[in-house]
Amino acid sequence: MRFATYEHRDQRRVAVVEEDGTLLPVPGARSLTELIGSGDGLDALLDVGTASLDVPPGPHVSEVRLLPPLQPPTVRDFVTFEEHVEGVRRSVDGAGGVPEAWYDAPTFYFTNPYAVIGAHDDVPVPPGSEVLDFELEVAAVIGREGRDLTPEQARDRVIGYTVFNDWSARDLQSREMQVRLGPCKGKDTAATLGPYLVTADELEPYRDSDGFLRLALTAQVNGEVVGKDLLSNMSWTFEEMVAYASRGTVVRPGDVLGSGTCGNGGCLAELWGVRGAQSPPPLKPGDTVTLTVEGIGTVSNTVVPGKDPVPLPTARRRTRERP
Repeated sequence: MRFATYEHRDQRRVAVVEEDGTLLPVPGARSLTELIGSGDGLDALLDVGTASLDVPPGPHVSEVRLLPPLQPPTVRDFVTFEEHVEGVRRSVDGAGGVPEAWYDAPTFYFTNPYAVIGAHDDVPVPPGSEVLDFELEVAAVIGREGRDLTPEQARDRVIGYTVFNDWSARDLQSREMQVRLGPCKGKDTAATLGPYLVTADELEPYRDSDGFLRLALTAQVNGEVVGKDLLSNMSWTFEEMVAYASRGTVVRPGDVLGSGTCGNGGCLAELWGVRGAQSPPPLKPGDTVTLTVEGIGTVSNTVVPGKDPVPLPTARRRTRERP
């Protein structure tokens, strides 16, 4: 099933999405986050969706504003595509190859759940940035709590998948990561989730013999294709990512885990690293980025002017006087 969260006539609803785009409102549902948060897993969510098949149909998806399918409590963004790491490292750090430590485990960072936006919402340029980029990813959503999971146990913790665009201010990111703490304001303004949450069972036919989902990924800027890849080029499965995320802690219903950016043009920075020049150029107001994932859907966001940064002083160099 495909679930959408939408706004129509000043009301927010959760609905099952029919093949023709008709929305079937889920009776009594206030949010998909709440439905998933019950922790009863995929079967329970499918039961809820089935109940909506007997209610009068709602509007067509073209008549509503699609909101993010859910408001996640946490967003972990992994980096599981070797080709992406190699290209972006050359672009951002000027170094070649892939750091040896990358091969040890599926590394991730926590990004801002408050920055999540819908499939067609505008994206403001982050304050102070002049080098805006997109990142084409797929995100898995947790449906049942787990701790110290094996990959086999993690399989039924994933309730569904959605398209994820991790918008990145490359100039801010490059500067702040010199502090060696990780992305900060370079990744803090927008993260697209949508258009729908597609339940995990819907994508099982795409699973290959190694356990990866073989989904075609396409990125376009202003209608021009700039990137194509397969999700199965990930170096770790989602189950392995969930198991690693749960090591020594818990994953809980509604948590989002991004695949990391795909290769072969999954973002502009990778292309800049490969080509040795900013071609295509950084995104600017008026540009529209359209990302499509086979079996899940398409998100399309337009860049708009952002706000100027509020001035702050640089660090004060202290005497290090002691009492």
